[in-house]
Amino acid sequence: MATPQPPKQQVKDTVKGKHQNPMMSTQLHLKIAEIHDNTVILKNGGLRAVLKTSSVNLHLKSEEEQNAVIFSYQHFLNSLEFPLQIVIRSKKLDLDNYIAKLRKIEAKQENRLLKEQTVEYIEYIQKLIEYADIMEKEFFVIIPQNPYRIGENPNFFKTMLENFNSKDTVAKIKQRKNEFDQLQKQLNQRINIIKTGLENCGLHVDVLNTQQLIELFYETYNPLTARSQKIENINKINVELDSDSKPNLNAAMT
Repeated sequence: MATPQPPKQQVKDTVKGKHQNPMMSTQLHLKIAEIHDNTVILKNGGLRAVLKTSSVNLHLKSEEEQNAVIFSYQHFLNSLEFPLQIVIRSKKLDLDNYIAKLRKIEAKQENRLLKEQTVEYIEYIQKLIEYADIMEKEFFVIIPQNPYRIGENPNFFKTMLENFNSKDTVAKIKQRKNEFDQLQKQLNQRINIIKTGLENCGLHVDVLNTQQLIELFYETYNPLTARSQKIENINKINVELDSDSKPNLNAAMT
């Protein structure tokens, strides 16, 4: 006679049960759905462009130059007809790309003395970064473009409900796809306005492309991992297909 088995306990959505429940993921609570065409696409259909700007040290300028910069920035703010966000990001100085270029120079160096000096300089830079906590600041301007169904100032309670129910759906994906082209045209117009206004203030402005946007959010949410595990060029990533012609989630690096 078979012994009756006790009923299985239902696994609750808790932090301890994260390994048993694959649906519990930090990504589900992020507002970002996709990043492509140099644009961040939110789950609610809104688009975001990110501009990286240089900085100006007013203390090194004369009083006339300071007044000119302040007046230009004042005029820029007064001319805005839509909201934007200014973000200052502090992070540990990353010179990995600079060191990689130095190693290439070292490998091509034929003069023995110059080769040894290059090696010593690389070691000095590496030790300096390791022992000295050197920080750098980056300045970003985020430009929004929301669908008309959301508006520039969405309802507080509606936004709160979206945060609680942040799971992406097929209906949302189709809706974003249908609205993307028109919204991107409007976003590009805003980008040109902001870029011109900031450049009139004496700033250098770059619009982050898809690769740079992915790296930005990857480093923001994974500051320690990003130091040792860099993101490869997205143009070198191929998505494999299984026998049923369904996308494989494991991307193969070529």
